[in-house]
Amino acid sequence: MAHASVSAPRTSIPACGLPELWQAEWCPHSQRVRTRLTEVGSDFVSRQVPAGRERRVELVERTGSETVPVLITGEGETIAGAEAIVVWLDTHYAAGLEAEAHRRKAAEKHRELLDRECNCHAA
Repeated sequence: MAHASVSAPRTSIPACGLPELWQAEWCPHSQRVRTRLTEVGSDFVSRQVPAGRERRVELVERTGSETVPVLITGEGETIAGAEAIVVWLDTHYAAGLEAEAHRRKAAEKHRELLDRECNCHAA
């Protein structure tokens, strides 16, 4: 499956050489990409975007996209959308040594949240 790159006005490589993730903390799609970046062991720069689309001028200027997440690779390629980014990451990175440990920890924290919030295991 090919990933969908966005033709963006930006063609330069990120200044620090690290991938830049344009994202929002509240966005579940951004969360998915942050998780995958962690699993493959990639450092990255997180660029926060405003909640309101009308205020995302810099996002559009830098990436060509109005929505998040968008990844600008260390080579300057722009990839929009969680599915396309995850496919790109899986193609270009092997899962890091800590990937399974991260997945187990996330599942454990998810269970703790469910137990605390909905008391799912209460008798």
